[in-house]
Amino acid sequence: MNWSARTRAVNSGRQDGEGDPANVPITPASHLGLAYAREDGIDTWRAFEDAVGDLEGGHATSFASGMGAISAVFDLLPSGAEVAVPTDSYAGTRDMLGHAEASGRLRARRLDPRDIDAWLTAAGEADLLWLESPTNPSLFEMPIAEITAAAAAADDPPIVAVDNTFATPLGQQPLSLGADVVMHSATKLIGGHSDLLLGVTVVSSQRLAEQIRAARRRGGATPGALEAWLALRGMRTLPVRYAAVSATASELVKRLREHPSVVDVRYPSIGGGVVSFELADAASADAFCAGLRLIRHATSLGGAESTLERRAARPSDAHVPAGALRFSVGLEDPDDLWADITQALEQVG
Repeated sequence: MNWSARTRAVNSGRQDGEGDPANVPITPASHLGLAYAREDGIDTWRAFEDAVGDLEGGHATSFASGMGAISAVFDLLPSGAEVAVPTDSYAGTRDMLGHAEASGRLRARRLDPRDIDAWLTAAGEADLLWLESPTNPSLFEMPIAEITAAAAAADDPPIVAVDNTFATPLGQQPLSLGADVVMHSATKLIGGHSDLLLGVTVVSSQRLAEQIRAARRRGGATPGALEAWLALRGMRTLPVRYAAVSATASELVKRLREHPSVVDVRYPSIGGGVVSFELADAASADAFCAGLRLIRHATSLGGAESTLERRAARPSDAHVPAGALRFSVGLEDPDDLWADITQALEQVG
């Protein structure tokens, strides 16, 4: 049967033999007979990987964190290879690439995610295109299919990887758009409850999957059994959570765009629970954050609770407008969230 994503999220990765438990159990094992667990994984990892791979349409490999997953993708490249990366993107990715560049391991080509001509040029010259769409934290969208088509037409096609953390497999499936690798920080929307660290890659070919699993084995970035179990449990409710936060975010975006204190609002066309909006300056944004009573001023995103952060206050995101705020919409009542936003805006002055 051609089940919907909602149905597959609930049922993929389950054991279905007679007498099997309803949920895959936590398997706290360091070794399986003569093999360490890191060499081939445990049932808990594999169940999570099967479920994410089903939704993304490829072969999944889980890691101890999103950074572990990113590192494994970079490990695919030979020394001296060039990586194109958006200037507006996850700070951890840019930091890892900057370190690899400083040591001579890799070369970086930093491109504005809105400069599509530059990305089409890089598709014929770089060894890896690292895309984010929407980007973190500014929520710029990139034409993934157009860039992957240019990469496929190159004489020496680069690997195309897409950080799909914000969109999730419900917003878009980059492998179906021509990407080679998809990466998620499952810490965020997939896990959905701010209680775990986990990363996952999904790739289009078995050969690439074996290379990434070998990188995980060598690097030792294996997930914990409990974390994999929590991520799988969180993913069971991802479709209903994604629908709920998308509906709330869409409503709040309408109201934010009408508020006189709000300078700009960005919200991805694919939906989801992350919104970017901008106030006049840093002082206004700081006053707003200090005035919140329900929404938590915190980093990370994708949990059941709403969080908000002024990213430009961090040195890694100094390129972001000083008054910009990244808002992760949670599962609270939309009217309660709006009441908190409006009373905090009243304190901006």
